[in-house]
Amino acid sequence: MIDLYYWTTPNGHKITMFLEESGLPYTLYPVNIAQGDQFKPEFLRIAPNNRIPAIVDHAPQDGGAPISLFESGAILQYLAEKTGQFLSADLRIRTETLQWLYWQMAGLGPMAGQNHHFNVYAPVKIEYAIDRYVRETGRLYGVLNKHLAQRDFIAGDYSIADMASYPWIVSHERQGQNLDDFPHLKRWFQRIAERPATGRAYALVETINPGSPVHDEKARQILFGQDSKTIR
Repeated sequence: MIDLYYWTTPNGHKITMFLEESGLPYTLYPVNIAQGDQFKPEFLRIAPNNRIPAIVDHAPQDGGAPISLFESGAILQYLAEKTGQFLSADLRIRTETLQWLYWQMAGLGPMAGQNHHFNVYAPVKIEYAIDRYVRETGRLYGVLNKHLAQRDFIAGDYSIADMASYPWIVSHERQGQNLDDFPHLKRWFQRIAERPATGRAYALVETINPGSPVHDEKARQILFGQDSKTIR
């Protein structure tokens, strides 16, 4: 029913977590972003921003032609609405879920991503940039930690807001963060890690992309050397 174009990144894990939780049938299509698969014409037809994940739903609710989507937040919301799972129909709970989903998309993901880049991948270590993004990542952890003080999950029951944020916390050590400094977040993180569907989603890494990523100069150029000419 669902074709998932995927690689083993936090944004990719969001979608496999949902699919494994929901039981929705899907076929996985690896898109090796270090080798440039994201620039193949067949992928760009469904993901014009040349980023994973992307999906094609061959059985949309309106019974019409297949629907393709890119952007992980949009995909999570679409799948939740399609299945009626992990996004409450209650107005207030739904609104809270979506605002935290967009918080992750606009804040936690981009800031942690820049943290990864300047800490791990940048060929020149720029102290100001590293400090800037480690601090901002820590601030965002603090925001989530405070929010979770009196609740098990971000918006009541387990939802797409949790699935969106969890993968960006997995690399907390690489982001210069200690979960012991965020006890409520740590409790939430451990609870999600223990879910069987989370285990199944992350087990795909060993099938699709085993071992630690090794980025040679060619891969580095593919991943980080894009500009306006890339999409012409």
